[in-house]
Amino acid sequence: MSNVIQLPAVRLNADNPNHHLWNNNGTWFLHYTVYPTALTKERIRRSLGTKDLATARQRRDSFFRHLLGQPDKTAVA
Repeated sequence: MSNVIQLPAVRLNADNPNHHLWNNNGTWFLHYTVYPTALTKERIRRSLGTKDLATARQRRDSFFRHLLGQPDKTAVA
């Protein structure tokens, strides 16, 4: 049995600041696709719990930083 380590990869679109965001009746959601096996994929949609686009972008960025194991760049007062 092989010990294969799978690392997350995030596709970003610099031309679209709302990439991975979806507005459902005023509430912003994060949506992305995961590939649990080489032959399957699953769409994930999770509420960001906000109606504010700027807050949704911050929460999306924080989620992906966490997913990639990078430190959160949120300012601490």
